[in-house]
Amino acid sequence: MTMDHSQQNPRTAEAILRRYERAKTRRSAWDGHWRECYDYAMPQRDGALDGGVPGAKKTDKLFDGTAPDAVEQLAASLMSELTPPWTRWFDIVPGPDLASEEAEKLAGPLEEVSAQLQSHFDRSNIAVEIHQCFLDLVTVGTASLLFEESPLGESSAFRFTAVPMGEAVLEEGAGGLLDVSFRRAEYSEDVLKARFPKAHIVPDHAAGEMDDGERRFAVLESVLPDDKRGYVYRALLVEGGDRGGAEAQELATGVFPASPFINFRWMKAPGEIYGRSPVMKALPDIKTANKVVELVLKNATIAVTGIWQADDDGVLNPATVKLLPGTIIPKAVGSSGLTPLTAPGNFDVSNLVLEDLRNRIRSSLLADKLGQIDAPRMTATEVLERSAEMARHLGATYGRLQAELLFPLARRAIAILKRRGEIPDITLNGREVDLRIVSPIALHRHRAEAQAALQWFETIALFGPDAAGIVKAQEAARWFAKSFRIPETLLRTKEEAAAQPGATTGPALPSSMGAADQPGLAGLAPLLSSLSPGTAGTTAPEVSVPFAGGA
Repeated sequence: MTMDHSQQNPRTAEAILRRYERAKTRRSAWDGHWRECYDYAMPQRDGALDGGVPGAKKTDKLFDGTAPDAVEQLAASLMSELTPPWTRWFDIVPGPDLASEEAEKLAGPLEEVSAQLQSHFDRSNIAVEIHQCFLDLVTVGTASLLFEESPLGESSAFRFTAVPMGEAVLEEGAGGLLDVSFRRAEYSEDVLKARFPKAHIVPDHAAGEMDDGERRFAVLESVLPDDKRGYVYRALLVEGGDRGGAEAQELATGVFPASPFINFRWMKAPGEIYGRSPVMKALPDIKTANKVVELVLKNATIAVTGIWQADDDGVLNPATVKLLPGTIIPKAVGSSGLTPLTAPGNFDVSNLVLEDLRNRIRSSLLADKLGQIDAPRMTATEVLERSAEMARHLGATYGRLQAELLFPLARRAIAILKRRGEIPDITLNGREVDLRIVSPIALHRHRAEAQAALQWFETIALFGPDAAGIVKAQEAARWFAKSFRIPETLLRTKEEAAAQPGATTGPALPSSMGAADQPGLAGLAPLLSSLSPGTAGTTAPEVSVPFAGGA
Protein backbone atom coordinates (compact mmCIF):
# COMPACT_ATOMS: atom_id res chain seq x y z
CA MET A 1 0.00 0.00 0.00
CA THR A 2 1.09 3.53 -0.67
CA MET A 3 0.33 6.67 1.26
CA ASP A 4 0.28 10.31 0.26
CA HIS A 5 0.40 12.66 3.23
CA SER A 6 1.68 16.02 2.06
CA GLN A 7 0.58 18.94 4.17
CA GLN A 8 0.17 21.33 1.26
CA ASN A 9 -1.09 20.76 -2.24
CA PRO A 10 -2.39 24.16 -3.36
CA ARG A 11 -3.38 23.16 -6.86
CA THR A 12 -5.47 20.18 -5.72
CA ALA A 13 -6.97 22.17 -2.83
CA GLU A 14 -7.91 25.04 -5.11
CA ALA A 15 -9.56 22.73 -7.65
CA ILE A 16 -11.54 20.90 -4.97
CA LEU A 17 -12.69 24.13 -3.31
CA ARG A 18 -13.73 25.68 -6.62
CA ARG A 19 -15.76 22.62 -7.55
CA TYR A 20 -17.30 22.55 -4.09
CA GLU A 21 -18.32 26.20 -4.33
CA ARG A 22 -19.94 25.64 -7.73
CA ALA A 23 -21.85 22.62 -6.45
CA LYS A 24 -22.90 24.51 -3.31
CA THR A 25 -24.22 27.39 -5.43
CA ARG A 26 -26.37 24.94 -7.38
CA ARG A 27 -27.63 23.41 -4.15
CA SER A 28 -28.62 26.81 -2.70
CA ALA A 29 -31.80 26.76 -4.82
CA TRP A 30 -33.03 23.87 -2.66
CA ASP A 31 -32.28 25.36 0.76
CA GLY A 32 -35.54 27.30 1.11
CA HIS A 33 -37.63 24.37 -0.11
CA TRP A 34 -35.91 21.97 2.27
CA ARG A 35 -36.36 24.33 5.20
CA GLU A 36 -40.08 24.59 4.53
CA CYS A 37 -40.39 20.80 4.35
CA TYR A 38 -38.58 20.39 7.67
CA ASP A 39 -40.63 23.15 9.33
CA TYR A 40 -43.99 21.56 8.51
CA ALA A 41 -43.20 17.83 8.36
CA MET A 42 -40.18 17.11 10.58
CA PRO A 43 -39.30 20.17 12.70
CA GLN A 44 -37.10 18.07 14.99
CA ARG A 45 -34.70 17.60 12.05
CA ASP A 46 -34.51 21.23 10.92
CA GLY A 47 -31.07 21.40 12.51
CA ALA A 48 -29.90 19.22 9.62
CA LEU A 49 -29.67 22.39 7.51
CA ASP A 50 -28.05 24.97 9.79
CA GLY A 51 -27.15 23.17 13.00
CA GLY A 52 -29.66 25.04 15.15
CA VAL A 53 -29.55 25.48 18.91
CA PRO A 54 -29.56 22.26 20.98
CA GLY A 55 -32.69 21.99 23.10
CA ALA A 56 -34.57 24.75 21.27
CA LYS A 57 -38.33 24.51 20.80
CA LYS A 58 -39.04 23.52 17.21
CA THR A 59 -42.80 23.03 17.09
CA ASP A 60 -44.01 26.51 18.05
CA LYS A 61 -45.43 27.16 14.56
CA LEU A 62 -46.80 23.67 14.03
CA PHE A 63 -50.54 23.29 14.68
CA ASP A 64 -51.35 20.00 12.92
CA GLY A 65 -49.37 16.82 13.60
CA THR A 66 -50.62 14.70 10.71
CA ALA A 67 -47.55 15.18 8.52
CA PRO A 68 -44.87 14.55 11.20
CA ASP A 69 -46.67 11.40 12.30
CA ALA A 70 -46.99 10.13 8.72
CA VAL A 71 -43.32 10.91 7.99
CA GLU A 72 -42.18 8.85 10.98
CA GLN A 73 -44.46 5.97 9.96
CA LEU A 74 -43.16 5.96 6.39
CA ALA A 75 -39.52 6.12 7.54
CA ALA A 76 -40.11 3.22 9.93
CA SER A 77 -41.85 1.23 7.17
CA LEU A 78 -38.95 1.81 4.77
CA MET A 79 -36.50 0.62 7.38
CA SER A 80 -38.48 -2.54 8.16
CA GLU A 81 -39.06 -3.33 4.47
CA LEU A 82 -35.57 -2.52 3.10
CA THR A 83 -32.99 -2.91 5.89
CA PRO A 84 -34.76 -4.55 8.85
CA PRO A 85 -32.56 -4.50 11.98
CA TRP A 86 -30.88 -7.78 12.94
CA THR A 87 -32.34 -9.46 9.87
CA ARG A 88 -30.37 -10.29 6.77
CA TRP A 89 -31.62 -8.33 3.77
CA PHE A 90 -29.04 -9.64 1.27
CA ASP A 91 -27.44 -12.89 0.14
CA ILE A 92 -24.12 -13.36 -1.63
CA VAL A 93 -24.90 -16.10 -4.15
CA PRO A 94 -23.27 -17.77 -7.17
CA GLY A 95 -23.88 -15.83 -10.36
CA PRO A 96 -25.84 -16.98 -13.41
CA ASP A 97 -22.71 -17.57 -15.52
CA LEU A 98 -21.60 -20.52 -13.39
CA ALA A 99 -22.42 -24.10 -14.20
CA SER A 100 -24.63 -25.91 -11.71
CA GLU A 101 -21.70 -27.90 -10.32
CA GLU A 102 -19.58 -24.78 -9.78
CA ALA A 103 -22.52 -22.93 -8.24
CA GLU A 104 -23.08 -25.79 -5.82
CA LYS A 105 -19.44 -25.67 -4.73
CA LEU A 106 -19.57 -21.92 -4.07
CA ALA A 107 -22.98 -21.79 -2.38
CA GLY A 108 -21.74 -22.87 1.05
CA PRO A 109 -18.69 -20.57 1.28
CA LEU A 110 -20.68 -17.61 -0.05
CA GLU A 111 -23.31 -18.28 2.61
CA GLU A 112 -20.54 -17.95 5.20
CA VAL A 113 -19.52 -14.63 3.65
CA SER A 114 -23.11 -13.41 3.93
CA ALA A 115 -23.26 -14.48 7.57
CA GLN A 116 -19.96 -12.70 8.29
CA LEU A 117 -21.25 -9.47 6.74
CA GLN A 118 -24.53 -9.69 8.64
CA SER A 119 -22.67 -10.27 11.89
CA HIS A 120 -20.83 -6.97 11.51
CA PHE A 121 -24.03 -5.16 10.50
CA ASP A 122 -25.80 -6.49 13.60
CA ARG A 123 -23.07 -5.21 15.92
CA SER A 124 -22.82 -1.79 14.25
CA ASN A 125 -24.92 1.36 14.64
CA ILE A 126 -26.61 1.09 11.25
CA ALA A 127 -30.10 0.75 12.75
CA VAL A 128 -29.76 4.13 14.46
CA GLU A 129 -28.17 6.09 11.64
CA ILE A 130 -30.04 4.73 8.63
CA HIS A 131 -33.35 5.60 10.30
CA GLN A 132 -32.20 9.24 10.40
CA CYS A 133 -31.40 8.94 6.69
CA PHE A 134 -34.87 7.60 5.94
CA LEU A 135 -36.38 10.58 7.77
CA ASP A 136 -34.35 12.91 5.52
CA LEU A 137 -35.30 10.86 2.47
CA VAL A 138 -39.03 11.12 3.15
CA THR A 139 -38.83 14.81 4.09
CA VAL A 140 -36.49 16.35 1.50
CA GLY A 141 -36.05 13.51 -1.00
CA THR A 142 -32.28 13.04 -0.59
CA ALA A 143 -30.18 11.42 2.13
CA SER A 144 -26.49 10.75 2.71
CA LEU A 145 -24.97 7.94 4.80
CA LEU A 146 -21.26 7.89 5.67
CA PHE A 147 -20.00 4.29 5.88
CA GLU A 148 -16.56 4.12 7.57
CA GLU A 149 -14.34 1.38 8.89
CA SER A 150 -14.16 1.25 12.67
CA PRO A 151 -10.79 1.25 14.43
CA LEU A 152 -9.34 -2.15 15.22
CA GLY A 153 -10.57 -3.56 18.49
CA GLU A 154 -14.18 -2.41 18.24
CA SER A 155 -16.98 -4.97 18.16
CA SER A 156 -17.92 -4.20 14.55
CA ALA A 157 -15.80 -3.23 11.57
CA PHE A 158 -18.56 -0.88 10.40
CA ARG A 159 -19.37 2.62 11.60
CA PHE A 160 -22.20 4.71 10.16
CA THR A 161 -23.03 8.41 10.29
CA ALA A 162 -26.18 10.05 8.95
CA VAL A 163 -24.80 13.14 7.22
CA PRO A 164 -27.08 16.19 7.71
CA MET A 165 -28.19 17.62 4.38
CA GLY A 166 -26.87 21.01 5.40
CA GLU A 167 -23.35 19.52 5.31
CA ALA A 168 -23.73 17.45 2.12
CA VAL A 169 -23.11 18.90 -1.34
CA LEU A 170 -23.61 16.34 -4.11
CA GLU A 171 -23.17 15.93 -7.85
CA GLU A 172 -24.16 13.22 -10.28
CA GLY A 173 -21.50 11.04 -11.86
CA ALA A 174 -21.38 9.70 -15.39
CA GLY A 175 -23.71 6.83 -14.50
CA GLY A 176 -26.45 9.06 -13.11
CA LEU A 177 -25.71 8.15 -9.48
CA LEU A 178 -24.70 10.64 -6.78
CA ASP A 179 -21.05 9.58 -6.93
CA VAL A 180 -19.50 13.01 -6.30
CA SER A 181 -19.72 13.90 -2.62
CA PHE A 182 -18.60 16.90 -0.60
CA ARG A 183 -19.09 17.32 3.11
CA ARG A 184 -18.20 20.42 5.08
CA ALA A 185 -18.31 19.99 8.85
CA GLU A 186 -16.81 21.77 11.85
CA TYR A 187 -15.02 19.89 14.62
CA SER A 188 -13.44 20.78 17.92
CA GLU A 189 -9.70 20.31 18.17
CA ASP A 190 -10.03 17.08 20.16
CA VAL A 191 -12.50 15.54 17.72
CA LEU A 192 -10.39 16.65 14.76
CA LYS A 193 -7.27 15.00 16.17
CA ALA A 194 -9.21 11.82 16.92
CA ARG A 195 -10.61 11.66 13.40
CA PHE A 196 -7.32 12.48 11.67
CA PRO A 197 -4.71 11.21 14.15
CA LYS A 198 -1.78 11.34 11.70
CA ALA A 199 -2.44 14.83 10.38
CA HIS A 200 -0.56 17.90 11.56
CA ILE A 201 -3.13 20.44 12.79
CA VAL A 202 -2.29 24.12 12.40
CA PRO A 203 -4.14 26.10 15.13
CA ASP A 204 -4.25 29.23 12.95
CA HIS A 205 -6.67 27.44 10.62
CA ALA A 206 -9.53 27.57 13.12
CA ALA A 207 -12.81 28.65 11.55
CA GLY A 208 -14.06 30.47 14.63
CA GLU A 209 -14.85 30.10 18.34
CA MET A 210 -17.81 28.81 20.27
CA ASP A 211 -19.42 30.62 23.18
CA ASP A 212 -17.27 28.69 25.64
CA GLY A 213 -14.10 29.69 23.79
CA GLU A 214 -13.49 26.30 22.15
CA ARG A 215 -11.98 26.60 18.71
CA ARG A 216 -13.74 25.02 15.75
CA PHE A 217 -12.04 23.74 12.61
CA ALA A 218 -13.77 23.55 9.22
CA VAL A 219 -13.02 20.34 7.31
CA LEU A 220 -14.03 19.76 3.71
CA GLU A 221 -14.16 16.09 2.67
CA SER A 222 -14.50 15.13 -0.98
CA VAL A 223 -14.99 11.83 -2.78
CA LEU A 224 -14.58 11.86 -6.56
CA PRO A 225 -14.95 8.83 -8.85
CA ASP A 226 -11.91 7.73 -10.84
CA ASP A 227 -12.32 5.20 -13.65
CA LYS A 228 -8.90 3.65 -13.06
CA ARG A 229 -8.53 3.77 -9.28
CA GLY A 230 -12.04 3.71 -7.82
CA TYR A 231 -12.97 6.64 -5.58
CA VAL A 232 -10.44 9.31 -4.57
CA TYR A 233 -10.88 10.72 -1.07
CA ARG A 234 -9.38 13.99 0.19
CA ALA A 235 -9.89 15.90 3.43
CA LEU A 236 -8.91 19.58 3.63
CA LEU A 237 -8.62 21.80 6.68
CA VAL A 238 -9.97 25.10 5.35
CA GLU A 239 -8.72 28.29 6.97
CA GLY A 240 -11.53 30.60 8.04
CA GLY A 241 -14.30 28.33 6.82
CA ASP A 242 -14.61 28.25 3.04
CA ARG A 243 -12.22 31.10 2.30
CA GLY A 244 -8.61 30.94 1.29
CA GLY A 245 -8.37 27.88 -0.94
CA ALA A 246 -4.62 28.40 -1.35
CA GLU A 247 -4.22 28.14 2.43
CA ALA A 248 -6.14 24.88 2.74
CA GLN A 249 -4.20 22.15 4.50
CA GLU A 250 -4.53 18.56 3.33
CA LEU A 251 -5.40 16.27 6.23
CA ALA A 252 -5.78 12.93 4.46
CA THR A 253 -5.99 11.35 1.04
CA GLY A 254 -6.75 7.85 -0.14
CA VAL A 255 -8.39 5.64 -2.74
CA PHE A 256 -11.36 3.35 -2.09
CA PRO A 257 -12.85 0.62 -4.29
CA ALA A 258 -16.30 1.66 -2.98
CA SER A 259 -17.33 5.17 -1.96
CA PRO A 260 -17.70 5.78 1.80
CA PHE A 261 -20.53 8.24 1.08
CA ILE A 262 -23.76 6.49 0.09
CA ASN A 263 -26.18 9.06 -1.33
CA PHE A 264 -29.70 8.09 -2.36
CA ARG A 265 -32.93 9.74 -3.48
CA TRP A 266 -36.68 9.11 -3.36
CA MET A 267 -37.26 10.23 -6.94
CA LYS A 268 -35.84 12.91 -9.22
CA ALA A 269 -37.15 15.28 -11.85
CA PRO A 270 -35.42 15.65 -15.23
CA GLY A 271 -32.45 18.00 -15.11
CA GLU A 272 -32.24 17.97 -11.30
CA ILE A 273 -29.54 16.46 -9.09
CA TYR A 274 -31.28 16.25 -5.74
CA GLY A 275 -34.37 14.16 -5.15
CA ARG A 276 -38.01 15.02 -4.69
CA SER A 277 -39.85 13.71 -1.65
CA PRO A 278 -43.43 12.71 -0.84
CA VAL A 279 -43.52 15.60 1.63
CA MET A 280 -42.87 17.99 -1.26
CA LYS A 281 -45.85 16.53 -3.10
CA ALA A 282 -48.09 16.89 -0.05
CA LEU A 283 -46.70 20.25 1.09
CA PRO A 284 -49.69 22.36 -0.16
CA ASP A 285 -52.12 20.16 1.79
CA ILE A 286 -49.79 20.13 4.81
CA LYS A 287 -49.59 23.93 4.91
CA THR A 288 -53.33 24.29 4.37
CA ALA A 289 -54.15 21.82 7.14
CA ASN A 290 -51.76 23.62 9.45
CA LYS A 291 -53.48 26.96 8.73
CA VAL A 292 -56.97 25.46 9.11
CA VAL A 293 -56.11 24.08 12.57
CA GLU A 294 -54.63 27.45 13.52
CA LEU A 295 -57.86 29.20 12.49
CA VAL A 296 -59.94 26.59 14.31
CA LEU A 297 -58.00 27.27 17.50
CA LYS A 298 -58.43 31.01 17.08
CA ASN A 299 -62.16 30.53 16.49
CA ALA A 300 -62.34 28.32 19.59
CA THR A 301 -60.65 31.06 21.60
CA ILE A 302 -63.26 33.55 20.43
CA ALA A 303 -66.06 31.10 21.23
CA VAL A 304 -64.76 30.54 24.77
CA THR A 305 -63.74 34.08 25.75
CA GLY A 306 -66.01 35.97 23.35
CA ILE A 307 -65.75 39.46 21.90
CA TRP A 308 -67.49 42.17 23.92
CA GLN A 309 -68.70 45.72 23.33
CA ALA A 310 -69.76 48.49 25.69
CA ASP A 311 -71.09 52.06 25.48
CA ASP A 312 -68.55 54.78 26.09
CA ASP A 313 -70.49 56.14 29.06
CA GLY A 314 -67.54 57.19 31.21
CA VAL A 315 -68.43 54.65 33.90
CA LEU A 316 -67.19 51.34 32.47
CA ASN A 317 -63.42 51.02 32.18
CA PRO A 318 -62.62 48.03 29.89
CA ALA A 319 -59.07 47.87 31.24
CA THR A 320 -60.30 46.96 34.72
CA VAL A 321 -63.03 44.50 33.75
CA LYS A 322 -62.37 40.86 34.70
CA LEU A 323 -64.71 38.25 33.24
CA LEU A 324 -64.83 35.93 36.26
CA PRO A 325 -67.71 34.16 38.01
CA GLY A 326 -69.45 36.50 40.48
CA THR A 327 -67.98 39.65 38.98
CA ILE A 328 -70.18 42.80 39.20
CA ILE A 329 -69.62 45.18 36.29
CA PRO A 330 -70.94 48.73 36.84
CA LYS A 331 -72.78 50.60 34.06
CA ALA A 332 -74.34 54.01 33.65
CA VAL A 333 -78.08 54.57 33.82
CA GLY A 334 -79.57 54.01 30.36
CA SER A 335 -76.42 52.31 29.09
CA SER A 336 -76.55 48.78 27.65
CA GLY A 337 -73.45 47.86 29.62
CA LEU A 338 -71.12 45.06 28.49
CA THR A 339 -72.74 42.99 25.71
CA PRO A 340 -71.31 40.09 23.63
CA LEU A 341 -70.54 40.68 19.96
CA THR A 342 -71.98 37.99 17.71
CA ALA A 343 -69.37 36.15 15.61
CA PRO A 344 -69.69 37.02 11.90
CA GLY A 345 -69.68 33.41 10.63
CA ASN A 346 -69.87 29.73 11.45
CA PHE A 347 -66.64 27.73 11.26
CA ASP A 348 -68.14 24.25 11.53
CA VAL A 349 -67.27 23.52 7.87
CA SER A 350 -63.60 23.41 8.92
CA ASN A 351 -64.04 19.86 10.21
CA LEU A 352 -65.03 18.65 6.76
CA VAL A 353 -62.15 20.47 5.08
CA LEU A 354 -59.63 19.32 7.68
CA GLU A 355 -60.61 15.65 7.43
CA ASP A 356 -60.23 15.74 3.66
CA LEU A 357 -56.81 17.40 3.94
CA ARG A 358 -55.58 14.89 6.50
CA ASN A 359 -56.69 11.96 4.35
CA ARG A 360 -54.80 13.35 1.36
CA ILE A 361 -51.67 13.89 3.49
CA ARG A 362 -51.78 10.31 4.77
CA SER A 363 -52.32 9.04 1.24
CA SER A 364 -49.39 11.05 -0.17
CA LEU A 365 -47.10 9.79 2.61
CA LEU A 366 -48.45 6.22 2.26
CA ALA A 367 -49.52 6.13 5.90
CA ASP A 368 -52.84 4.54 4.94
CA LYS A 369 -51.09 1.95 2.75
CA LEU A 370 -48.06 0.97 4.83
CA GLY A 371 -49.37 1.59 8.34
CA GLN A 372 -50.27 -1.10 10.82
CA ILE A 373 -53.53 -3.00 10.38
CA ASP A 374 -56.05 -2.60 13.21
CA ALA A 375 -57.10 -6.25 12.94
CA PRO A 376 -55.50 -8.50 15.60
CA ARG A 377 -54.26 -11.06 13.06
CA MET A 378 -54.21 -11.63 9.30
CA THR A 379 -54.56 -14.79 7.25
CA ALA A 380 -51.80 -15.95 4.92
CA THR A 381 -53.76 -14.64 1.93
CA GLU A 382 -54.14 -11.23 3.58
CA VAL A 383 -50.40 -11.12 4.25
CA LEU A 384 -49.66 -11.84 0.58
CA GLU A 385 -52.18 -9.24 -0.58
CA ARG A 386 -50.71 -6.64 1.74
CA SER A 387 -47.21 -7.44 0.49
CA ALA A 388 -48.44 -7.08 -3.08
CA GLU A 389 -49.99 -3.72 -2.31
CA MET A 390 -46.81 -2.55 -0.64
CA ALA A 391 -44.75 -3.64 -3.63
CA ARG A 392 -47.05 -1.75 -6.00
CA HIS A 393 -46.79 1.49 -4.06
CA LEU A 394 -43.04 1.29 -3.45
CA GLY A 395 -42.04 -0.45 -6.67
CA ALA A 396 -40.47 2.49 -8.50
CA THR A 397 -38.93 3.96 -5.36
CA TYR A 398 -37.63 0.54 -4.31
CA GLY A 399 -35.85 0.13 -7.65
CA ARG A 400 -34.01 3.42 -7.14
CA LEU A 401 -33.17 2.65 -3.51
CA GLN A 402 -31.84 -0.76 -4.50
CA ALA A 403 -29.44 0.83 -7.00
CA GLU A 404 -28.44 3.84 -4.89
CA LEU A 405 -28.54 2.42 -1.34
CA LEU A 406 -28.62 -1.37 -1.01
CA PHE A 407 -26.04 -2.37 -3.62
CA PRO A 408 -23.50 0.35 -2.62
CA LEU A 409 -24.01 -0.58 1.03
CA ALA A 410 -23.15 -4.22 0.36
CA ARG A 411 -20.17 -3.36 -1.88
CA ARG A 412 -18.71 -1.03 0.74
CA ALA A 413 -19.14 -3.68 3.45
CA ILE A 414 -17.38 -6.30 1.31
CA ALA A 415 -14.53 -3.88 0.54
CA ILE A 416 -13.93 -3.22 4.25
CA LEU A 417 -13.89 -6.88 5.26
CA LYS A 418 -11.70 -7.79 2.28
CA ARG A 419 -9.17 -5.20 3.40
CA ARG A 420 -9.20 -6.65 6.91
CA GLY A 421 -8.73 -10.15 5.56
CA GLU A 422 -11.92 -11.46 7.17
CA ILE A 423 -13.39 -12.62 3.85
CA PRO A 424 -11.74 -13.78 0.61
CA ASP A 425 -11.15 -11.52 -2.37
CA ILE A 426 -14.52 -11.67 -4.11
CA THR A 427 -16.05 -9.24 -6.56
CA LEU A 428 -19.76 -8.60 -7.01
CA ASN A 429 -19.77 -8.55 -10.80
CA GLY A 430 -23.22 -10.09 -11.27
CA ARG A 431 -21.80 -12.99 -13.30
CA GLU A 432 -19.79 -15.38 -11.12
CA VAL A 433 -20.71 -13.81 -7.77
CA ASP A 434 -23.97 -11.93 -7.41
CA LEU A 435 -25.83 -9.97 -4.75
CA ARG A 436 -29.43 -10.96 -4.16
CA ILE A 437 -31.62 -8.59 -2.17
CA VAL A 438 -33.88 -10.54 0.17
CA SER A 439 -35.47 -7.75 2.17
CA PRO A 440 -39.15 -8.25 3.02
CA ILE A 441 -40.40 -6.20 0.06
CA ALA A 442 -38.07 -8.06 -2.32
CA LEU A 443 -39.36 -11.43 -1.12
CA HIS A 444 -42.89 -10.59 -2.27
CA ARG A 445 -42.18 -11.87 -5.79
CA HIS A 446 -40.73 -15.14 -4.47
CA ARG A 447 -43.73 -15.65 -2.18
CA ALA A 448 -46.11 -15.02 -5.06
CA GLU A 449 -44.26 -17.50 -7.28
CA ALA A 450 -44.24 -20.12 -4.53
CA GLN A 451 -47.96 -19.63 -3.93
CA ALA A 452 -48.69 -20.04 -7.65
CA ALA A 453 -46.54 -23.19 -7.77
CA LEU A 454 -48.38 -24.72 -4.81
CA GLN A 455 -51.72 -24.06 -6.47
CA TRP A 456 -50.43 -25.67 -9.67
CA PHE A 457 -49.26 -28.76 -7.75
CA GLU A 458 -52.70 -29.09 -6.17
CA THR A 459 -54.32 -28.85 -9.59
CA ILE A 460 -51.97 -31.43 -11.12
CA ALA A 461 -52.70 -33.86 -8.28
CA LEU A 462 -56.35 -33.93 -9.35
CA PHE A 463 -55.34 -35.61 -12.62
CA GLY A 464 -53.85 -38.61 -10.87
CA PRO A 465 -50.34 -40.06 -10.49
CA ASP A 466 -49.62 -40.08 -14.22
CA ALA A 467 -49.88 -36.29 -14.41
CA ALA A 468 -48.05 -35.78 -11.10
CA GLY A 469 -45.17 -37.86 -12.42
CA ILE A 470 -43.92 -34.97 -14.55
CA VAL A 471 -42.79 -33.14 -11.40
CA LYS A 472 -39.15 -33.55 -10.37
CA ALA A 473 -39.65 -33.79 -6.64
CA GLN A 474 -36.07 -33.02 -5.58
CA GLU A 475 -35.71 -30.13 -8.02
CA ALA A 476 -39.03 -28.72 -6.83
CA ALA A 477 -37.88 -29.01 -3.21
CA ARG A 478 -34.66 -27.15 -4.02
CA TRP A 479 -36.62 -24.45 -5.83
CA PHE A 480 -38.91 -23.98 -2.83
CA ALA A 481 -35.87 -23.88 -0.54
CA LYS A 482 -34.46 -21.01 -2.59
CA SER A 483 -37.82 -19.20 -2.61
CA PHE A 484 -38.10 -19.46 1.17
CA ARG A 485 -34.40 -18.61 1.77
CA ILE A 486 -33.41 -21.97 3.24
CA PRO A 487 -29.59 -22.01 3.64
CA GLU A 488 -27.74 -24.25 1.22
CA THR A 489 -25.85 -25.81 4.12
CA LEU A 490 -29.10 -27.45 5.30
CA LEU A 491 -29.68 -29.20 1.98
CA ARG A 492 -28.13 -32.44 0.81
CA THR A 493 -26.15 -32.34 -2.37
CA LYS A 494 -27.61 -34.13 -5.37
CA GLU A 495 -25.10 -36.94 -4.92
CA GLU A 496 -26.02 -37.39 -1.25
CA ALA A 497 -29.73 -37.31 -2.04
CA ALA A 498 -29.30 -39.99 -4.72
CA ALA A 499 -27.40 -42.22 -2.27
CA GLN A 500 -30.17 -42.11 0.35
CA PRO A 501 -32.25 -45.30 0.78
CA GLY A 502 -35.50 -44.97 -1.09
CA ALA A 503 -34.25 -42.09 -3.17
CA THR A 504 -36.04 -41.49 -6.43
CA THR A 505 -34.24 -43.22 -9.23
CA GLY A 506 -33.33 -41.30 -12.29
CA PRO A 507 -30.45 -39.45 -13.80
CA ALA A 508 -28.81 -37.22 -11.21
CA LEU A 509 -26.68 -34.26 -12.11
CA PRO A 510 -23.02 -34.82 -11.23
CA SER A 511 -21.69 -33.42 -8.00
CA SER A 512 -18.07 -33.83 -7.05
CA MET A 513 -18.33 -32.65 -3.46
CA GLY A 514 -20.29 -33.85 -0.47
CA ALA A 515 -21.31 -31.81 2.56
CA ALA A 516 -18.13 -32.75 4.37
CA ASP A 517 -16.07 -31.60 1.40
CA GLN A 518 -17.71 -28.19 1.08
CA PRO A 519 -14.94 -25.57 1.24
CA GLY A 520 -15.05 -22.94 3.94
CA LEU A 521 -14.01 -19.31 3.66
CA ALA A 522 -10.37 -20.32 3.39
CA GLY A 523 -11.09 -22.38 0.28
CA LEU A 524 -13.30 -19.82 -1.43
CA ALA A 525 -10.51 -17.78 -3.02
CA PRO A 526 -8.89 -20.80 -4.78
CA LEU A 527 -12.31 -21.85 -6.04
CA LEU A 528 -12.98 -18.41 -7.48
CA SER A 529 -9.59 -18.20 -9.10
CA SER A 530 -10.10 -21.60 -10.73
CA LEU A 531 -13.26 -20.42 -12.46
CA SER A 532 -13.49 -18.33 -15.58
CA PRO A 533 -11.27 -15.22 -15.67
CA GLY A 534 -12.55 -12.09 -14.01
CA THR A 535 -14.15 -13.77 -11.03
CA ALA A 536 -11.99 -12.28 -8.30
CA GLY A 537 -9.40 -9.65 -7.73
CA THR A 538 -10.69 -7.23 -10.35
CA THR A 539 -11.19 -4.19 -8.13
CA ALA A 540 -8.69 -1.39 -7.80
CA PRO A 541 -6.28 -1.74 -4.89
CA GLU A 542 -7.20 0.29 -1.87
CA VAL A 543 -4.85 2.90 -0.46
CA SER A 544 -4.83 3.44 3.28
CA VAL A 545 -5.78 6.85 4.57
CA PRO A 546 -4.48 8.58 7.72
CA PHE A 547 -7.78 9.02 9.50
CA ALA A 548 -9.90 6.98 11.85
CA GLY A 549 -12.47 6.18 9.17
CA GLY A 550 -10.24 3.48 7.72
CA ALA A 551 -11.19 1.90 4.43
